Amino acid sequence: MAAPLGQQIIMAEPGTPDRISDGGSEVPPTEALEGEEEEELDPFRDDDPTLHALRNINSLASWTVSTHKPTCGVPALLAPTSHTFWQSDGPQPHTLTIHFFKLVHIAKLRILLDFRKDESYTPTRMQFLAGTGHHDLCEFGGWEGAQPVGWVDVPLVGTGQNGGRGLRAFLVQVRVLENHQNGKDTHVRGVQVFARDERVPRPRGKEDSEEESEGSEEDGMQDLESPGRRAGGKGKSLFDLRGLGGLDEPDWMKDPVLR
Repeated sequence: MAAPLGQQIIMAEPGTPDRISDGGSEVPPTEALEGEEEEELDPFRDDDPTLHALRNINSLASWTVSTHKPTCGVPALLAPTSHTFWQSDGPQPHTLTIHFFKLVHIAKLRILLDFRKDESYTPTRMQFLAGTGHHDLCEFGGWEGAQPVGWVDVPLVGTGQNGGRGLRAFLVQVRVLENHQNGKDTHVRGVQVFARDERVPRPRGKEDSEEESEGSEEDGMQDLESPGRRAGGKGKSLFDLRGLGGLDEPDWMKDPVLR
C-alpha cells in the first residue's frame, strides 16, 4: 500500500511493530497512542505508609452481618482482595458488627469502597457505633460521601478520653444508611481494624502525650491484661528499660495474637 503524501513507511524488524515517520519524527503505534491503563495499586499491600506502627486486629473479633447473598458474606468481606465483597440481602439499614473478645484500643478503622465497580450498591452514608455490648451502643461518628474509590477512614478524633484519638471498646457496629441513587443493597469490599503495635518504636509527640494522659484507668487495664508489665512509674515498664539494665519481655507475657 502506498504511503500518504509526505510520509514514509519504515519497515520494522521482525517482532517489532511498524512505525510511521513524518518528517523525521517517529509516530508510535496506535496501541501506544491510546496508552495502557495504569496498574491499580493493591489496597491490601504491605508497604502502605499509613499503617506504620499499627497491627491488624481483625482476627481478635467475631464478625456478623445483618444479611448477605450466598457466597457474599463475612469470608468474602475479610478476604485480602478487592475482588470479593459483602453484599446485603434485605432492608436498610445494613449492619456489620465487630465483637472483640477483650477490650481493645482501636487506633485506625477503615472501609474499602469502589464506586467504579459497584455503582448504585456503593454506600453514601454510614453511621458508626461502639460500646461494651449491644445494650449500650453509642454513636461516635458518621460518614457521607459521593462516588468513593479506595479506603475510607472512619473518624476517630475525639473518641478517646480527654478528647484524644483512639477508640476503646468491646463492640463496634457499622450501619449503612444510604446507597448511591437510593440503591437497596450494598457492597463493601473490605474492613480493617488496627491497634498500636507496641513492638515498633515511634517518636514521641503530642499524640503520645495525649494517650499517656488518659488516666490510671488504662494503666489498670494494662496491668490486668499483662500482669507485671507496668512498673516503675506511669507510662513506663520494666521491659521499656532494656537499655538501662531492664529485662526483656518473654513471649508468653505478651498479648495473644490469633492468626
